[in-house]
Amino acid sequence: MAANLGEGEPDANGGPVRHIPVLLPEVLAALDAQSGKIILDGTFGAGGYTTAILGAGADVIALDRDPNAIAAGQSLVEASKGRLSLRHTQFSQLAEHVPAEGLDGIVLDIGVSSMQIDEADRGFSFQRNGPLDMRMSSSGVSAADVVNRAKLTDLIRIFGFLGEEKHAGRIARAIEKRRATEPFRTTRELANLIETVNPRKAKDKIHPATRVFQALRIFVNDELGELAQALFAAESALKPGGRLVVVTFHSLEDRIVKKFFSERSGKASGSRHLPMVEARPATFEPVGKGMVAATEAEAEINPRARSAKLRAGIRTKAPAERADMSIFDLPDLATLDKIGG
Repeated sequence: MAANLGEGEPDANGGPVRHIPVLLPEVLAALDAQSGKIILDGTFGAGGYTTAILGAGADVIALDRDPNAIAAGQSLVEASKGRLSLRHTQFSQLAEHVPAEGLDGIVLDIGVSSMQIDEADRGFSFQRNGPLDMRMSSSGVSAADVVNRAKLTDLIRIFGFLGEEKHAGRIARAIEKRRATEPFRTTRELANLIETVNPRKAKDKIHPATRVFQALRIFVNDELGELAQALFAAESALKPGGRLVVVTFHSLEDRIVKKFFSERSGKASGSRHLPMVEARPATFEPVGKGMVAATEAEAEINPRARSAKLRAGIRTKAPAERADMSIFDLPDLATLDKIGG
C-alpha cells in the first residue's frame, strides 16, 4: 500500500505513522467490488485495500514484491478461507497471475508503503538512521550502490528528473567529493551532507533531503517503468467491463496514468501543424469525470492522502493495443544493470 509521508508532495521524509488506506471509499466505488467478482490488488502492502475488497464480497488475488509484506499477510490469507491468494511478485508481472476467465478489477496503489518507511533497516527514511538501502524487494542494486558508484552526470539526471531537485548538480558534486574519501553507508550520512549543501530555510515546507531520497527510491525500484508495464498488462488482463483503478502520490506517476488513459480513450490526438492522427477504438472509458483527490476532511485525518490522485477506467471490448513505452516519454536514465550491485 503506497502512501506519501505527509510533508508536502514529495514522499521520502519518513517517520512512524499508523497505516490508513488512502481514498478507500472512492477506490471501492471505482472498482465496483462485490460478490462474484475477482479483483487483483497489485500492491498488497499492509492489506488495507484487500481487506476492504474482501469485505465487499469479492475474491482477491494480491501481489507484492516485498517478502515482509507477504509474510505479514498470511494471517489475512488464513482468515479469508480461500478467498484471498497472496503472491510474491512485482505488479508489472500481473499478467502471470490472471485466471482464465480474466479479471473484474485491478487496483494499483503506487509508491512506498508505511511499513517500509517505519522500518529503519529498510533505508527509506532519513528521519530514522539505517543502511542506505530502499529496495522494496530486498534484493538487487541498493541506494548506496547508486550514490557510491553512479557517474556524476547520472546522479544529476536522477535527482533532477525523478526528484525534480533544483540543486541536483550541487548535491551530486558534493556526493562525488565525499565518496572519494569515504563511501556513504547510512541514510543519516547522506541526509546530513545534503543539508550542509542546501541548508533548510524557515519558509521550506520539506527537509532538503526529501527530493533526493524520493529520486533514489524511484530509481532503485524502477517505479515508473513498473507502473507503465503494469498498465499495459492490465489492459490485457481485464474482462470487458472490468475496471482499472490507480492511486498515485507523485506528479510523474500521475502523468503516466493520465497519459495511458488518454491514449486508450480512442480520441484522435495531435497538432494542427502535424499530420492527422487516425482515431482508434477506445480500450478504456473513464469512470466518473476525471481525477479524484482526497477531501479536506480525509487529508486532516490522514496527511498521507494530501497528494493522492485516483484515476480509473472501464475496459471496453476493443482488443488491447501494442505496449509502446514511448507514449510515456520517460527520461533516459542510467540502467540499474549499468550501475551494478
